[in-house]
Amino acid sequence: QVQLIESGGGLVQAGGSLRLSCAASGRTFSLYSMGWFREAPGKEREFVAAFSQRGGTTNYGDTVKGRFTISRDNAKNTVYLQMNSLKPEDTAVYYCAATSLGALTTTRYYNYWGQGTQVTVSS
Repeated sequence: QVQLIESGGGLVQAGGSLRLSCAASGRTFSLYSMGWFREAPGKEREFVAAFSQRGGTTNYGDTVKGRFTISRDNAKNTVYLQMNSLKPEDTAVYYCAATSLGALTTTRYYNYWGQGTQVTVSS
């Protein structure tokens, strides 16, 4: 069982930056691939980024490539999402998720989810 708690969301102006954190419980954090997804009102949950448990493989959604960076600190059981050059269309609830599989982009492969943190980007 893995419990995930996101933090770091908030209100920021377009062009600004935020860093989200996701703290995981348990001693086996390093065995899980970690992902970030987001869900805007009226839209489906969208893949943002993922970091594999081994080999350091990362994946990014097309809409955030070059602006967002995912990283993880296994010693702190934490995964981060650095978000730069934010746009109003990045406004959403951001969710952290864990899977025992690779750095996958589809929600159905993730077994554990956090409660989400709101990110609002004003124009």
